[in-house]
Amino acid sequence: MRAAPRLGKHRRMTTAPPLLIVWHSRTGGSEALARAAAATARLLAADAVAPDDLLAAGGYLFVGPENLAALSGAMKEMFDRCYYPCLGKLEGRPYATIVCAGSDGENAQRQLDRIATGWRLKRVADPMIVNTAAQTPEAILAPKTIPEARLAEARDLGKALAAGIAAGIF
Repeated sequence: MRAAPRLGKHRRMTTAPPLLIVWHSRTGGSEALARAAAATARLLAADAVAPDDLLAAGGYLFVGPENLAALSGAMKEMFDRCYYPCLGKLEGRPYATIVCAGSDGENAQRQLDRIATGWRLKRVADPMIVNTAAQTPEAILAPKTIPEARLAEARDLGKALAAGIAAGIF
């Protein structure tokens, strides 16, 4: 059995900081998308995220629902809680977003982008908005089933972000 090669004293093995996926879901759609994207990432529910989690990550995928034409309260609260402790410490880190919406999702997307702009994050993928077309109270409150094709898009996005961070591309 051969011993592993030793590194010279000036070379160290380094590991890129991981992709952090921050998610919130009320009816399961956003959670399904976040879990699909998380194959090579750290997955944390929005209410469990602390500033240190954001500081330790190499990039971010924010996944959440649009509620009442806005970013969901739990996602917004995470940003409110972490914004100032992280301000000035995340510049240039890559991010992408997935919004699960009953209609167009554009307002929630705009809110996410404004927050990311304040942190000086760098968008590295087009926004992904998954429209469930839930328009009645019953449809809005019902558990969501996301089509496999959209879950595959989320998987591809998560893998691409994680690989880009690991390779130092972003």
